[in-house]
Amino acid sequence: MLSRLSSEKGTVLVEFYATWCPHCRKMEPVVEDVKASLEGKVPVYQFDIDKEPDFSDEQKVEVVPTFMVFKDGAMVWTASGEIDGNMLCSKVEENM
Repeated sequence: MLSRLSSEKGTVLVEFYATWCPHCRKMEPVVEDVKASLEGKVPVYQFDIDKEPDFSDEQKVEVVPTFMVFKDGAMVWTASGEIDGNMLCSKVEENM
């Protein structure tokens, strides 16, 4: 998966989450809104840390939810925890 992100041109938003995480569940509608507003402009990838443990470890994910913005394959921003959808969109748009 890392090779896919590192070869991706442009901006990409990635979320690491867990189905058992209450903060992740609270972020679900926020992330859906962000995905809708970025549709056709920026891909949004979501990874369940329990189903993608190796990739989560490679990215050093210690807290869920964790959000990362990649630009031309390089991580340019990351944050963990509950995040306002407008802030999340603005971080993506800053790197478009």
